[in-house]
Formats: sequence, C-alpha cells, structure tokens
Amino acid sequence: MDTPAAGGPHGRAAVFDVDGSLVDTNHLHVVTWWEAFRQAGHRVSTHAIHRAIGLASGDLVAHLLGGERAREEADAVSAAHKALYGQYLERLAPMPHAGRLLRRLAGDGWKVVLATSAGGHELSALRRAIDADDAIAGTASADDVSEGKPAAEPVERALELVGVAAEHAVFVGDTVWDMRAGRNAGVRCVGLLCGGIPRADLEDAGADSVFDDPAHLLASLTRDPAG
Repeated sequence: MDTPAAGGPHGRAAVFDVDGSLVDTNHLHVVTWWEAFRQAGHRVSTHAIHRAIGLASGDLVAHLLGGERAREEADAVSAAHKALYGQYLERLAPMPHAGRLLRRLAGDGWKVVLATSAGGHELSALRRAIDADDAIAGTASADDVSEGKPAAEPVERALELVGVAAEHAVFVGDTVWDMRAGRNAGVRCVGLLCGGIPRADLEDAGADSVFDDPAHLLASLTRDPAG
C-alpha cells in the first residue's frame, strides 16, 4: 500500500469503509434491496442494485428509481430493506484478515477510523463481525453526517474525529462511491475488489492502488510503517 508522508504531530489516519470492505455484506444488501423494491412493485435488476451499493439508503433509492417516485417511496423501501437485512445481523462474516489488518495498522501508528453509511444496531453488528474494537480510534456513521458518499463529508468527519489532515490520510473502500468520496475529501484512495466492483471502475473513480481484499492489503504492508 502506498502511504502518505509520516504526518507531523497528529500522525496518520487509515479511514475504512465497512460494508463490502471489512465485512462480507454487499450481496446480502443486493438481495434484500431487490426484495424491498419488489414488495413496493418495482422491478430493479440485481446488477443495477449492486452498482448502487455504497450509497446511503435514500440516495440509493433515488439513484435507482429517480424523480418523484423516489421521494415518495424512499422511506418505505428503505424500511423494508432494513427489516429484511436485519435477519442477517447476527450472522455477518468479516472479510479475510479484516481485524488483523486494522490491528497491524494501529500497531504501526496509524489512527484507524471507520466511515460507514450504517448506524445503530447495524453498525454494532458490523463491529462485532470485525472484532477489532481495540484498534478502532473512531467511527463516522450515518448518524454523524448530513450527506453520504460520494460526498466528502463521511471521510472529512472521520478525519476530524482523530485530528488528522487529509494529506496524511488514506481511505480504503470497495465501491466507486467510496473512491469518489475519498477524492472529494482530498485523501489518497485504496480500492478493494472483495465488494465485487471491477478494478478498472475503482481506478477510474480515483483509486491510487487496488487489492483483492484485506488479507491481500495486509500482506502488502512493509515492516516500515512509513511505507
């Protein structure tokens, strides 16, 4: 992983997306969104839904339905998705070596922060799956921001929590929305393929480097924390 400079008095931050990056949830979200749309009378392809994963719930509905229908139905469709997805919360599985990666970075002096669209019970379930709370310095959740990715706010809020400037930070995510959010926030971006988005799409959206999953990223780290 290419890293920023050592970072001065406030150190360096590694900001992580969670769904699809640290926890294997993207396809669960696809299926439950598909069913939520179906229950509302909409036929939306799983491919289109997959490409929209990473957007906040209201933005995802607007992206896929568009126009007035989205404004009228966003709350109901989002509530249906939340209920359907909720059945999986106690069974979520981490990506390979996700917790080990966070602990390695924290041990090397990075401030590890999460930036996620999840909140409440869902966020708690995700953190249980990662099982690395000792390495996480803070979390910017859906409850903490007014705009979700690809807006810069989730990443900027994460950096505010640990007092690190954008030039000394890296954002790791698995969707084009993550890469755009990182670029909008002025940080370097690392893409992960484990969420199912092609390498070329992540690079086009701003990824400086791309790895298969957290295990691959962990294996790429050098012993020198400066990179």
